[in-house]
Amino acid sequence: MSIYKLKSSFQSLLRPLVGRLAGMGLTANQVTLVAAVVSVGIGALLLARPEPALFALVPVWMFLRMAFNAVDGMLAREHGQKSALGGYLNEIADVVSDAALYVPFALIAPFSLPWLAAIIFLATLTEFAGVLGVAHGNGRNYEGPMGKSDRALLFGALGALVAGFGTLPEWTWHIQPMACVLLAWTVVNRVRAGLAET
Repeated sequence: MSIYKLKSSFQSLLRPLVGRLAGMGLTANQVTLVAAVVSVGIGALLLARPEPALFALVPVWMFLRMAFNAVDGMLAREHGQKSALGGYLNEIADVVSDAALYVPFALIAPFSLPWLAAIIFLATLTEFAGVLGVAHGNGRNYEGPMGKSDRALLFGALGALVAGFGTLPEWTWHIQPMACVLLAWTVVNRVRAGLAET
């Protein structure tokens, strides 16, 4: 089970807005790039100034970023903007954005850089496993339990905790190994699903 399953309902809410954006001449690639630039900017800000109040940006942006991701996909699929470049940008920008937004949590105890590095590596691996389905003639795979949307919810909640309490409770240390296990499970699920489609 993954939050990704709710994507179709989210897209239905955004469809009227997407139609207006397409009419204004906005392109899917522009939306993708803007989302990546903002993600990297927020990550850089939090690394430079790891003040608890600034971590409130994380849950807000995680939600908006999911909206941006839905919008760029709908512009591509439903408004004739699908392209090879867009496919590359979408995958690369997601991985870069995730890394930029996760790394600042290494500065907040009880989280640490080695664990965050492992989470970023495994998160990248889940996306790689998902896109390999396309390379083998199948569709992209979005199996959970720790896909992009699920990670956005997790780190958004952590950002809200930091902003609200000034730090993270000691028990949240356990979230790091748990996230790694769930990410590894996600990789396995995506590989299995891809093989089942072959």
